[in-house]
Amino acid sequence: MAGGFRPVDRPGLAAHLAGRAGSPAGRVRVLVDGAPPAAPLELARAAADLLRARGRDALAVHADDFLRPASVRLEQGRHDPDMFLDGWLDEPALRREVLAPMGPGGSGLVLPRLRDLARDRAFRDEPVPLGPDGVVLLAGGRLLGRGLAAELTVHLRVGGAALRRLLPAGEEWTAPAYARYEREGDPGGYADVLVMADHPDRPALRDA
Repeated sequence: MAGGFRPVDRPGLAAHLAGRAGSPAGRVRVLVDGAPPAAPLELARAAADLLRARGRDALAVHADDFLRPASVRLEQGRHDPDMFLDGWLDEPALRREVLAPMGPGGSGLVLPRLRDLARDRAFRDEPVPLGPDGVVLLAGGRLLGRGLAAELTVHLRVGGAALRRLLPAGEEWTAPAYARYEREGDPGGYADVLVMADHPDRPALRDA
């Protein structure tokens, strides 16, 4: 990483992300990685809105809509942090349905959602066509370091104490998984954009 951090508000962060994602020609895949308190999906959607306003096809996709079936992800129980970290995401589906279509020679047809978490059933969504300069922003937690193809990676870092304070009620058990992710995966160490988000409404960012 190069350079220092600079403060920015959430609209400014979305504008920065849209600028980085919109600068290359051709299709662009963006990973917006962060725990729920950092609101990665909200950021991805705001950036997608800005990109569309500038004339580029853009789609924000929530990684939590691409989880493995409950029979698989909950086989060690509902509150197993290690399984949450390594076994919940359906990575093959993300590659096949979201990222590969936006890669070289891809069709540009991106599936916006795969599985309804609440009902544990497949959605019936149709693929969304994104043009030759389209941008897909895949947002969620625990995305980096898994070999998911992307032209731009963003990590929204929330420290351990802030994470435990900010996690929604009922999700506190996930804190050890996010701590292990930060410790072992070092997602901020190689993200193109690192955002300090202990105070999500007052982030600070640093570009690679």
